[in-house]
Amino acid sequence: MTLFGTAGIRGPVRTDVTPSLALAVGRAVGQDDGPFVVGRDGRETGPGLVAALEAGIESAGGDVYRVGQIPTPALAYASRGRRGVMVTASHNPPTDNGIKVFEDGVEYDRDAERRIEDRVETDPSPADWNQWGKTRRLDILEDYHDAVAGYARDLAGQDDPLADLRVVVDCGNGMGSVATPQVLRALGATVVTLHANVDGHFPGRESKPTPETLTDLRSFLAEHPADLGIAHDGDADRIVIVAPDGEVVHEDTVLAWLAERYTRESEAADPVVVTTPNASGRIDERVEAAGGRVERVRLGALHEGIARERSRGDEDTSVVFAAEPWKHIHTRFGGWIDGVASAAVVSSLVAEAGDVATLREPVTERPYRKVSVDCPDARKENAMARIEEKLPREFPDADVNTDYGVRIDRPDGSWVLVRPSGTEPYVRVYAESDDVDVLLDRAVAVVEETVEASEQ
Repeated sequence: MTLFGTAGIRGPVRTDVTPSLALAVGRAVGQDDGPFVVGRDGRETGPGLVAALEAGIESAGGDVYRVGQIPTPALAYASRGRRGVMVTASHNPPTDNGIKVFEDGVEYDRDAERRIEDRVETDPSPADWNQWGKTRRLDILEDYHDAVAGYARDLAGQDDPLADLRVVVDCGNGMGSVATPQVLRALGATVVTLHANVDGHFPGRESKPTPETLTDLRSFLAEHPADLGIAHDGDADRIVIVAPDGEVVHEDTVLAWLAERYTRESEAADPVVVTTPNASGRIDERVEAAGGRVERVRLGALHEGIARERSRGDEDTSVVFAAEPWKHIHTRFGGWIDGVASAAVVSSLVAEAGDVATLREPVTERPYRKVSVDCPDARKENAMARIEEKLPREFPDADVNTDYGVRIDRPDGSWVLVRPSGTEPYVRVYAESDDVDVLLDRAVAVVEETVEASEQ
């Protein structure tokens, strides 16, 4: 049985993430040592799934702390020293929902996920009647606000690092509504909000923040003076940065800003940034310029990459930052992906630099594109096996790495990555090159032909 993708369990609530599944997952998770903090985002299906999940945990003997509607990073913060379960589908549409599991502020790794999957499949009986767990209420949101603001102040070395900064935050009717504006205001910013009421129908825009869905934010910025725009997905683990003119700043440029800053500030002899195979070479350039190095890990497994680097036991090595596009782990703050902390830290960088343009100037922004090729989940394994054979033949002069999909690195510094989506019926194709359209077209042609052949 395979339940967990690259970002927990996720899917349509009528067919996949049903109350029955939530009950079974709760009973499976509840066999781990508790207690458990349980939260949810603003989706309409959240209360029913949380009720089933809590029933499962309690029937397995686990005590539950209900934290209510909060951002996923706040749930992760609350899981320090215990376990946590978040009911969210992140940036997926309102018809979907999902489950993420944490231990001590870190998402479950593959081994822990397999343990839960095995238990769900065997469907263990509940604990004895006198061993069921209890439920309590825990208010964590204000503590989380204070913790993020305090972290940003420490990094900036100022009590009000965002004084005189004007920020527009598009909360997308998601959980960023109850965290990011509050934290930025506490840091001294003037904040204008868009779509800042929590609504599981996502009436303001789609939950996934993209250049196409952020039309309100981009138009507002183009017409009203501000220093930057910030947008979140439904549970506020993702962040998108928009320049004052309404241009969406490339996600890898934002990653490069943060990676360089954390590397420069580190006192370690060997500062390391962990990222993923689809991340741009501009990150490597800025980290190396700051005296650090970049290591990559499969998409959706930043926590595993952090653990891998830390396990090497070199006292001179320190993981100073970990990120994949749109999602950042501020390792000095905690071991979870945190879009609210990113909003605070990026805003501080903009305030320090004076404007977004000055912050962007040192970053070499080569053309970068990505395409999603339709591929049903049932055909992904066969298609990827064939792509692993065919793509290197299309680029015979390139180095090939198949650790995390199929990555082709060419002598001129350009590269292509092909990997299956862990949450949607696509094969993703990424490319970075001065002639990116030609490179991407060649790769996509191979992928489309291979996916079609895998049907036969």
